[in-house]
Amino acid sequence: MEDPPLASLSLTHVHYNPFDRVSYLCAWLALVPQGLCVIYATLIWSNREIEIMLMFAGQMGCEALNWLLKRYIKEERPREMHGKGYGMPSSHAQFVTFFSVTLTFFLLFRHVPHPTETHTPFSFIQRLLLSVLALASAAAVAASRIYLNYHTPKQVLVGCAAGAISAVLWFGFTTYLRRAGWVEWALETELARLARVRDLVVQEDLVDSGWARWVERRSRANGLRKQQ
Repeated sequence: MEDPPLASLSLTHVHYNPFDRVSYLCAWLALVPQGLCVIYATLIWSNREIEIMLMFAGQMGCEALNWLLKRYIKEERPREMHGKGYGMPSSHAQFVTFFSVTLTFFLLFRHVPHPTETHTPFSFIQRLLLSVLALASAAAVAASRIYLNYHTPKQVLVGCAAGAISAVLWFGFTTYLRRAGWVEWALETELARLARVRDLVVQEDLVDSGWARWVERRSRANGLRKQQ
């Protein structure tokens, strides 16, 4: 019996020109959505923040929308592309646009960090610069899909538009959930308590992340040592 032919895992299989440095960089940019999913999972498991859970839920909803749009429009990828699946709209462009726009809205309109004795949170200007960096990074990922011939410019632009519209609608929906008290209700459920779900990141700076509590604990420990 001959061994069966091996298959390629298309999740990370990216075609690029090995003699073109820009093409090589674009191949790495193609892995950004997978990296963001790892970051989502890590933050949800370690921080249990409901804001991150809501953002991830919206991200998965945006992916579901992309799946439906591709199978409704049924537009092929560029001829130079050797992969499979439809190309309209670009899932990479839609994914990173949703992430960057949602992150921008959070940093500029929802995130109001309070200073502590040991930490000064990011100012509005710093959060604005971080938002611009996120949007620029998303633009780089989207452009890489054109450079690698995975998508046409139109497919990428439609993907960006779908991601941006999804982000606006999802942010508006989560804003309603907060103002109507649904988020607070969910946090009081037994399941949320068992999972240790919290809602601190809206007012607690991302960089601080418990640092003030750690410094206070160390100060108390050092004070006890000096008394002894």
